[in-house]
Amino acid sequence: MVICPIDSGRYGSTEMRRIFEEESRLSRMLSVEAAVAWAQAELGEVPREAAEEIARKANTRYVKLERCKELDAQIGHDVMAVVKALTEVCDGEGGRWVHYGLTSNDVLDTATALQLKEASMIIRNKILALIRILSELAVKYKGLPMAGRTHGQQIGIITLGLKFAVWLREMMRHLSRFDECMRRALVGKILGAVGTGAALGPKALEIQALALRRLGLEPADMVTQVVQRDIHAELVSVIANIGSTLDKFGTEIRNLQRTEIAELMEPFESERQVGSTAMPAKRNPVKCEKVCSLAKLLRGMAVTAFENVPLWHERDLTNSANERFIIPFSFILLDEMLDTMIQVLGGLVVYPENIKMNLNKTGGLLLSERVAVALVEKGMGRQEAHEVVRRCSMEAYREGIAFKEALLRDPEVSSKLSPEEMEKLLDPSTYLGVALELVDRAIETTRRELMEKTAPEGR
Repeated sequence: MVICPIDSGRYGSTEMRRIFEEESRLSRMLSVEAAVAWAQAELGEVPREAAEEIARKANTRYVKLERCKELDAQIGHDVMAVVKALTEVCDGEGGRWVHYGLTSNDVLDTATALQLKEASMIIRNKILALIRILSELAVKYKGLPMAGRTHGQQIGIITLGLKFAVWLREMMRHLSRFDECMRRALVGKILGAVGTGAALGPKALEIQALALRRLGLEPADMVTQVVQRDIHAELVSVIANIGSTLDKFGTEIRNLQRTEIAELMEPFESERQVGSTAMPAKRNPVKCEKVCSLAKLLRGMAVTAFENVPLWHERDLTNSANERFIIPFSFILLDEMLDTMIQVLGGLVVYPENIKMNLNKTGGLLLSERVAVALVEKGMGRQEAHEVVRRCSMEAYREGIAFKEALLRDPEVSSKLSPEEMEKLLDPSTYLGVALELVDRAIETTRRELMEKTAPEGR
């Protein structure tokens, strides 16, 4: 019986879910056992024949998940169950040397790093795909004027391309954070029960270095029985931060898809997609809403990850149960959110006529700043100009007339500005500031950074 919607296939790509499946986890744990035995044999600590036998049998063709579960049910220890299951299938002296000098978290934390290594590449590639889409949108709509809004109110002129350029640079910062974070997260430890390597003998550091190099990982910087959980807390918080940005994108698209605004719309498959069980005409922003919903869950997982940092002494188990949720879930949910936002932005519907209509809806009120500046340039004091324009704005609101009409009625304004000058001042397409240059800079900076950026070491 399936309870979790991830297990039913509702969330996360097949490739991402597969990384965190039980059998995949078991396979990586066995890979750690094999790598350590090989390293010990290389250094003369374990017979070569035994290490080769362990390597032959340390895979899910021999060590079955069902058998590990049977043993776990009997002894109540999942790692020892894997050790016993591997020992059972090893012939000759192989079984004697399985898990020699190790503790559970040598296997668990290192196996987790192997999962993170693969999962991080999927996430990284999808971040890059989203960056490419945002770059294209920023260029395409660079010169399309639209209302800029603060507090939900029209206040100035931006371009749609500028909005996308802001999003683009935010995703580039996330890419940098993610890469930096993964450099610290892709680490393992093979140093035994309290991080001293005592049971591994005087060659403990060499064994760790060889084994981890074989697995494509780096040694963690100072450990106890576990890799320190500040690493995992940082990782989950970075993932939650990326999710929060996707939440921002989704929220903005949802707001601009409101019937009363109707400037943007997420793609809707009109031939087959159903918007409502009651109202056949509905075209709801359900994709964006899903992203916003999952972001709330992601942020909660970051809180849990921070709670795992203060373990007792050299370790306790207060992190263990919740990490079975937050590590795979954070990657799978972000994977789903990225896929969804790639779909939304890749098929985004833009309504230029509605953008223009909304831009002109206030009759020029959102250009009040420009008029005030023009009055100052004509010799009026800055504070006086602000008050005059404020007064005209309130009159336009109160009487339901165009802002231009209210300005022309005011003798203090009409004495400074002619109707022709007023017409030019209230043309939104001529008050873009350096918006076009900013978009160009964002595109060029992104292009340069992507050329300079290489995948972190070990990935």
